[in-house]
Amino acid sequence: QVQLVESGGGLVQPGGTLTLSCAASGSIFSIYRMGWYRQAPGKQRALVASITTGGTTNYADSVKGRFTISRDNAKNTAYLQMQMNSLRPDETAVYYCNAEATDYETGTIGDYWGQGTQVTVSS
Repeated sequence: QVQLVESGGGLVQPGGTLTLSCAASGSIFSIYRMGWYRQAPGKQRALVASITTGGTTNYADSVKGRFTISRDNAKNTAYLQMQMNSLRPDETAVYYCNAEATDYETGTIGDYWGQGTQVTVSS
């Protein structure tokens, strides 16, 4: 199985900065696109930012210029980070790490999710 473990969530004041991290492990043959999604109470999960193996990034319009996604690729694993600047109260949500990866045990490409990390923006 492929596992994704997030860290770095917490409470931050409006206008503050927080960095989320995600580590991929398990029976990984290869990891392709990775990304961060968020889900606020009563709302659907939505893409925040994504990054390909080659480093091409994609951001939701609302976070462009404030959030930066990055990744480090290693043999059979990857580390994903996202620095979030100038955070706003309406960005309070559970943030999820997502990855497309080939599981060498099954030989198939799957879509994997972390357990989520809470980000609360409040004074």
